[in-house]
Amino acid sequence: MRDPPYLPFLSGPASLAPGLKPIPAENLIAPDTEAEVWLPEKRRIMKERRADVFVSRLPEKMLAEAADYVTRHLPPAAEGWPTPLEAAAARVSDDLCLLQRGKDGLWRLEAASLVAPTFWLLSEKAGQPLGGLHDPVPDANPGLVSRIARMFDALRPGQVLERFNWTVQAGDARFTPSAVPLKALAAATPKEAALDVLHLRVERQTISKLPDSGLLLFTIRIAVDPLAAALSSPDRVYAFRQAWEGTDKALAAYKGWPAYERLVRAALGRLS
Repeated sequence: MRDPPYLPFLSGPASLAPGLKPIPAENLIAPDTEAEVWLPEKRRIMKERRADVFVSRLPEKMLAEAADYVTRHLPPAAEGWPTPLEAAAARVSDDLCLLQRGKDGLWRLEAASLVAPTFWLLSEKAGQPLGGLHDPVPDANPGLVSRIARMFDALRPGQVLERFNWTVQAGDARFTPSAVPLKALAAATPKEAALDVLHLRVERQTISKLPDSGLLLFTIRIAVDPLAAALSSPDRVYAFRQAWEGTDKALAAYKGWPAYERLVRAALGRLS
């Protein structure tokens, strides 16, 4: 069992704050810790369920700019794909999303290769403005979307911002357009098997702006690891407990955590 590459709960409770931090441009696509466990399955889904995981309302020239930006550090590849964006997405574990600023000032999702969605459907979100990409969070700061949009407006080509998002889930699935099957698995799992079923799901996200088109490139890398591997020391168990219990109740409900509360408590009890 590997040590998970990302442990964002060590930084405290989950939060609505963007938490974006600048990183070197060359780290846009980090060393691919997920390639061995995910890339073959990702490519299979890209081919067999293309209508579910790919959309584009943009000209091929724009897709090619994004593809070149993502793969510039990789050796040439010969495998053919229908579009440049899909060709790039097939070479990295990250999902690739492109947002374009409209004349109304709103950033909209206009193209994406999204094979590891965290409980949303690409077909339902394509073309929507930033504020519509996720269901509303209860008690969320109403100015949050505007603040993020201003940040996007101000981003300059060459800058790369990074953030992490995390949750728990039942099982190790990465293609999860719906949380329903995972919650059903959690409900059917006895407390004694909590550590066998619970997994830590982490999103590593980066945001950058393409120099020619001005599109926003939003990358999402999903890492899924057994919760037992993430909580391999007393310090980690303590940090996770503090983060889990310290997360705002409305945000926890939005993330679907009540469905896992019983199993998380059982897991923490065994590890304490």
